[in-house]
Amino acid sequence: MREIVLDTETTGLDPAAGHRIVEIGALELQHHLPTGREYHTYLDPEREMPEEAFAIHGLSDDFLAGKAKFADAADALLDFIGDAPLVIHNAEFDLRFLNAELAQIGREPLDPGRVVDTLLIARQKFPGARASLDALCQRFEIDLAARDKHGALIDSHLLAAVYLELVGGRQPGFELAADTGRPTDAASAERERRAPRRHLPGAAPTEAERAAHREFLKKLADPIWLAE
Repeated sequence: MREIVLDTETTGLDPAAGHRIVEIGALELQHHLPTGREYHTYLDPEREMPEEAFAIHGLSDDFLAGKAKFADAADALLDFIGDAPLVIHNAEFDLRFLNAELAQIGREPLDPGRVVDTLLIARQKFPGARASLDALCQRFEIDLAARDKHGALIDSHLLAAVYLELVGGRQPGFELAADTGRPTDAASAERERRAPRRHLPGAAPTEAERAAHREFLKKLADPIWLAE
């Protein structure tokens, strides 16, 4: 199953107030595991960056000047995500911005029904607990050392790790092997297969027990295992 983990950075909180997307980061999962395929772009919002937003992501007017406009990046983004489910944290926020940008260039909106919102999953799984991306990384002991400020691509990587924990762990399919101590690599499995089997001694039945067993079998209708 193909999924896309996605995050955005913006100039503010509400596209209806003229705020725009300034960064999009996304990565591909296949059966809940990252494939290494990524999409990342910075965008010129065609407006000034408020100080509050700059404090969060550190993307300045000077840095964004001359970057692609959303209209120039839309085709590559839509091609990358295809029709895959979108894994987003606090999805209502990002989807509102993405659909506002798409509407401005006359493109169809993204369907909310294709979105997996990890914020909702976390709130259902840990009711009453903090469910921000930072809090979930701390809960699952995911390293935040590389994250100085918010960034769409690095947050997508962190979200992918959080999502895999929320749906059952970072190594799907290997939990049973880990719990039972069974080997999880081919070389170890082959060594175990070739190893001599040790048979534990059992208690031999007494002659009285054997006789009682024979009498029981005689009561059955022509048991084939007594045939000479």
